[in-house]
This record gives sequence, C-alpha cells and structure tokens, in this order.
Amino acid sequence: MKPDRLPNEFHAYWETLDRPGVRRLRAAFQLVLGFDLVPPDEKVLLYGHGHYDADPLAEEFVAQVYDRMGTKVGRTMLETALEHGIGAVDDPPMSLVRLMEDVDEEPSWLDWSLIDRGAKVFRAFGPAAAASAGSGTLLAYTESSIAKPLSLTGTYTGGSALRRFMETQRHTFDVSEQDGLRRGGAGRATSVRVRIMHVYLRRKIGGHEEWDEAAWGVPINQSDALITLMSGSVINAWGMRLIGHPVSNADIAALMHLWRYVGHIMGVHPRWYPATPQEGMQLGAVYFLKRAYSAGDDGTELINSYLSAFKPKSGRGWKRRIRDEFNYRVQIGYTRFWLPGVFYRQYDMPFPWPWALHPILQIPANLAVGIGRKISPRFDSAMDRYCRWRRQTWWTNEMGVQKSRFAAREEFRR
Repeated sequence: MKPDRLPNEFHAYWETLDRPGVRRLRAAFQLVLGFDLVPPDEKVLLYGHGHYDADPLAEEFVAQVYDRMGTKVGRTMLETALEHGIGAVDDPPMSLVRLMEDVDEEPSWLDWSLIDRGAKVFRAFGPAAAASAGSGTLLAYTESSIAKPLSLTGTYTGGSALRRFMETQRHTFDVSEQDGLRRGGAGRATSVRVRIMHVYLRRKIGGHEEWDEAAWGVPINQSDALITLMSGSVINAWGMRLIGHPVSNADIAALMHLWRYVGHIMGVHPRWYPATPQEGMQLGAVYFLKRAYSAGDDGTELINSYLSAFKPKSGRGWKRRIRDEFNYRVQIGYTRFWLPGVFYRQYDMPFPWPWALHPILQIPANLAVGIGRKISPRFDSAMDRYCRWRRQTWWTNEMGVQKSRFAAREEFRR
C-alpha cells in the first residue's frame, strides 16, 4: 500500500490560512455563524490525500475489455449492461460484473426520499443553475489540475467549448430528472458513461509529459471530483439563495444527498464526504484557500473561450438570432454577477452592463414563486413541470437535435 502524500501545490492552503485577512474572516464567521470557516486539519488532510485516489474498478474494466477487445466491444458491453442488466451480457468479464455491482449497490446511507427532494430542488433552479455553474467554473480554471486536462484535450476551447459545456449540463439535467438515478434512468446511465470517459482521460493525461503528478495528484482524482459534487449542491444552493430562491437548509441537505449518490454511481468514493451543509461550506473554503493560481496560459485560454462560445452564429433566422443575442447577454450577466470585478476585468470579457443586473432583477419573482411552491402542492407540481420544460427548451435551443456522446477525445492537441 502506497503511503499517503499531498500534492506540492496543496501546501498553499496552510500558507494562505496564516494571512491576516483570512484570520479576520474566520473570526467573523465564528462570531456571526457560530462555526469556523475551515474544518479540522484531519479532514483537510483526508481531502488533500484524496488527490492521489482514482477509480480502480472502472480502470480494471477499461484495461481488460476496452484495451484488449477494442473500444467498440467495450461500449457495446457497457450499454447492454446499462439498458438490460449484467445478465443480458454474454459471458461478461469479471471486471464488468464488479463494476456493475458497484453501480447497482444501494449504500446504507441512501434515502430515496431525499434523492427525490434534492432532484426537485435542483430542477427548480432551471437554466440559472447551469449559467451560474459555468460562471463559477472559470475560477477553477486558474488551477493546473483542472485546466491542464481541458487544455490538452481542447474540448472546452474554441468551437467545441459550447458542446462540452452543454454535455455537462445534460448530465446535471439527467441526474435531477424524476427517477433519473434509478435503474433504467437516464441520469444513472449518463453517470456511468462519464465515469468510463474519465478513466480514458485519467490514463492518457497521467502519462503526458505536461502532467506533474507531484504537484497536482492524479488526473481527475477523487478530491477534484468531490468539489464538483459540492458545486452541484452546497455552492449552487447558496448561489440560488442570493438570487431569490428560498432554499432551506433541509433543501441543501437533500441536494448534498442527491449529489453524493451521483458520485457513488460515478465511482467517487472520497475519504470524507461532508455530512452537513456547514461541512460542505468548510470544504468549499478549503478548496479556495488552497488555490495555487498556476494554470497560466492554459487557464487564460479556457476562461476567454467560455463567453465566446455563446456568441450568436451567423446564417440563422431573425427569430433565432434575437433569442441567441438575448441568451448571450444573459450569460454575460451571470458571469459578471458571480465573478469578482478584478477577475472579470483580468481576462478578455465583454462589457457586462446592464446585463450584470439580470440576476438581481429575478429576485422578487424567484422569491414569490418559491414561497408559492411551499404553500400550494398544486402550484408546486405545475411549476415543477414548467421548470423541466424550460431547461429542456434551453438545452434544445443551444444543441438542436445533437445528442450528447460523453466520449473521451482520443487525440490530444499536443
């Protein structure tokens, strides 16, 4: 068994923790909210060590089937197991059997009522959740462990940036659909496809000359994946509160439960998963405090590519053109609203005003609708149907008839 270690860049956490401004912020949190901004060191170390944890079950399947029998055979086996169960696969290899047992396992902590509640809470956010998540991701692009894989594949740059972003949102929509995570659900199948895609990328990136394992850990590691789960739950929920959605602490706990189970299906079994919204906030604080800002040109390219991906395309009818122009400016508004002004101005971003006011102007309507949903079950049901229709319409307007492939790019840019 290999000894635990910390990525070299992770030591920035303790250096940042000693800064006077951070000390004052922690004291303010303790005074106002009654708890420390950061978790105990033993949990910080669990998170740090997780940067060297991967997904051995899925990696074994890819090595045994995809590598030896070919990609086509591997995908066929996987799709058959997802659609019809492992019993439908002729003479399934043990690696696939073990993988599907892991996917099908219902952990002792699983509560389907919380899954259903969390999914409905997430659906209520509509496309705003996607736009906000996309904006927040730009902050992560300053980190080499996040930016380097995306830069090498080129999937979030140039003309492919929009497609990859929308594929990510397709996943979030699928897992938050009603029964999306049950057997036969689209979210469950999508999560497994993404899991296998991550294996491809992890192995290929890990062997690339530009990857620095000592500094960053293994590519697409358990700790980076854990932050993604927090982004979909705690961080997302606090953001939605700021624009008027009346999200309760119980709602946040349900969101955390939903994304924990999504992670389970995706092979994300971290050493520590926050048990409460408070711990979720603390983990988010650790992530921001440990940032090393080392991504350089890789991160700059990714950040500059994001809003450009939404620019209206030529050759479309005037109705579509108007919708695209409006949507582009809405994305600008969300991005400027969530990003610090210094950060926004540092990169090649379009002038954001008055669109940066758009999220604020939603507050009265979001608050009224949210309260109405808590009061009236009939109104709640009607709004749930509307929210599902609205986000699907948004996705279709961007992607048209294209389908999400969730396949790893086999050739890198360099």
